[in-house]
Amino acid sequence: MYDVAIIGSGPAGLSAAINLKQRNKEIIWFGSAELSAKVQMSEKVANYPGLGLIPGGELNKKFSEHAKEIGLDPVSQMVTAIMPMGSSFSIAAGTDAYEAKAILLATGVMSGKTFAGETEYIGRGVSYCATCDGYLYKGKTIAVYCGSKRYEEEGEYLAEIAGKVYLFPGYKDCDINLPNVEVMTEKIDSVVGEMKMTGIKLKNDDTLSVDALFCLRDAISPGTLVPGIEMNGNHIAVNRDMSTNIPGCFAAGDCTGMPYQIAKAVGEGNVAAHGIIAYLSESK
Repeated sequence: MYDVAIIGSGPAGLSAAINLKQRNKEIIWFGSAELSAKVQMSEKVANYPGLGLIPGGELNKKFSEHAKEIGLDPVSQMVTAIMPMGSSFSIAAGTDAYEAKAILLATGVMSGKTFAGETEYIGRGVSYCATCDGYLYKGKTIAVYCGSKRYEEEGEYLAEIAGKVYLFPGYKDCDINLPNVEVMTEKIDSVVGEMKMTGIKLKNDDTLSVDALFCLRDAISPGTLVPGIEMNGNHIAVNRDMSTNIPGCFAAGDCTGMPYQIAKAVGEGNVAAHGIIAYLSESK
């Protein structure tokens, strides 16, 4: 069992990971090997103290170098569910399960809204993990929302399993070209069904009959990821020590609210790390 599981490799997650590593905590850090796409794509960062006017790519490189220097390496698995288990948490990532005494959510903010009806049909036709649930739909008709080119490999994997795939790319220049895949230009409006989902309604009012919808995105909404977590609008509600309403669950960075600033995220990651250290000490 790990002391802490950190979900997110942006500035908040990195800051917390550094501080927890220095305090000799056993951590597992989920995120991208490239760390933060948001920082990487920033043309210039002008308000990070001590670094002057620095390109985002250069700052992200410094973040990566710092992580490697102290032996931090994010696990590139998508966390799809976190379940409180009394004194610990169960974390589902891909086909693997992990356990940790405390959790830090540093997931950033979702770049797009969920579809109407999406959360109501999670586990009843809606899935976020191709590896976990793809085999359930062998030979069936499914819809796949692919929010980023980085998930095309998962989309192709689903196409190998399913009989028919309606693919909805959330970006330009989709490279998936398979005989059983129909690339859709119309947008998804909502998920429809009864006890289980039966189809998806499109923005043009057409309805496609499908057995499942796989949503492949960079992030899952916190309310979906951690059942019962208290939200403040679209953000996670936190206390001064970055704790949430769930004992042992902390949050930091953009997912806790504005301003969406790198310096703010780094500071919150630091505060969260010390809050977690105090929690672990009190829980012994």
